[in-house]
Amino acid sequence: MAQAYDNPNLPVKPTKAREGRENQRYNSETGARIVAGCICLNETKDKTIMISSSKHKDRWIIPKGGNELDETALETAVRETWEEAGVEGIILKELPVVLDSRGNKAPIIKGDFDPDVATPKSEFHFFELQVDQLSTEWPEKSKRQRRWCTYSEAKHELIKLKRAELVDALDLSSIVRDAVDDSY
Repeated sequence: MAQAYDNPNLPVKPTKAREGRENQRYNSETGARIVAGCICLNETKDKTIMISSSKHKDRWIIPKGGNELDETALETAVRETWEEAGVEGIILKELPVVLDSRGNKAPIIKGDFDPDVATPKSEFHFFELQVDQLSTEWPEKSKRQRRWCTYSEAKHELIKLKRAELVDALDLSSIVRDAVDDSY
């Protein structure tokens, strides 16, 4: 994977997909689970890669996952993007941190949790990635689909899921807006 970011030692792609939450990183001040991912843009920046939820194939999200204790947020973002979407590319920039849109309603849960019961408060660290390659094989290929979406298509999918924080991350990226729709 080519690098345009300040970490030239980042591996091309992880050698092994990770599972489980025993090594998850949490913000020591807020208790929020640290999540990292990539806004994956094409070369002209007018489309982004969306992936289907592993549980709900008709729901489309941004590739992301839990930051682990032995990784930087950048390493997590690259690993999760590879595992979930099979995307490789050049990291162009780090985006500002986006906080959980549920505010104080989100529970603080440290350690293992069941996402069917409760999703912990989260803090999202996204990076903008220019896609170089879409692999034909990747760790979660059997669980997920991927597709290119325009800004308005991606925003529409995230609004349907009530994921305002992911819309915020998309808005912080350099994606070309093909429609102006600020309702959510």
